[in-house]
Amino acid sequence: MEISTREKTLQIVSRYVIITLSISIMTIGVYFFKFPNNFVFGGVTGGAALVAKLTPLSASAFSSGANILLLILGWIFLGRDFAISTGWATVVMTAELALFEKYVPLSGPLSNQPMLDLVFAIALPAIASALLFNVGASSGGTDVVALILKKYTHMKNTGEALFITDLAMVLAACFVFDLYTALYSFVGLTVKSLVVDAVLEQMKMCKAILIICDDKDPICDFVMRKLVRGATYTPCYGAYTDRPHYMIYTTLTHREALQLQAFIHKENLNAFISMLSTTEVFGKGFNHA
Repeated sequence: MEISTREKTLQIVSRYVIITLSISIMTIGVYFFKFPNNFVFGGVTGGAALVAKLTPLSASAFSSGANILLLILGWIFLGRDFAISTGWATVVMTAELALFEKYVPLSGPLSNQPMLDLVFAIALPAIASALLFNVGASSGGTDVVALILKKYTHMKNTGEALFITDLAMVLAACFVFDLYTALYSFVGLTVKSLVVDAVLEQMKMCKAILIICDDKDPICDFVMRKLVRGATYTPCYGAYTDRPHYMIYTTLTHREALQLQAFIHKENLNAFISMLSTTEVFGKGFNHA
């Protein structure tokens, strides 16, 4: 079924709203928790913390220049759509960092609890990164390098690519900051990589659904016309009654699976449903998986 122009427009708007909100979450984590504590988990923001410590150049100025260079690499190796969406994310993050520096200047950490700051410095950017990766974008910077590395080396996990890409930045922190900061940074990078993978796994979670029913038509019509998904069916027989039935197989997102379940209950269809969680889904409609 063809997607209408209105639906395509809504999808694009929704995607950029998610990108903007994700970047705002990341900027809060970076500016209020990462920069004041000199945490260096890698990335351009990690490099910005190093540069701001060693040179008169501000973190936002360094981030802007480095992101432009890496964005060009993203356009070449990852495609036009990725580059445009990542470019928007980069612009939003650079603008928000500049606004924070101007209107909410910080003279030091928000709290005297480095571990508490570390939790927020890890969690907020990691969740935001996962949201961006899920919609085919990134925050720019070394995330671009990690995605290129993953694509061309066929690495399975995004977190692994991020860890390898950003490790050098963390090692540099050992020579610029004190040992405790370097250790916090290494822990932060490790946990960030794990959190990104964990959040992505949950966001990519789909339901492989097996349905045994007497009437296949209403269920197949709902899946194809309402949910715009495919389904496969085959005749089968119940082992106990030896009565003929239909077996339908389909793969849906979690939200779509709930819609299908509600439809079957609402229509009082005689059906047995089994759902299995899965993340490794490939093919038309699931190319992001």
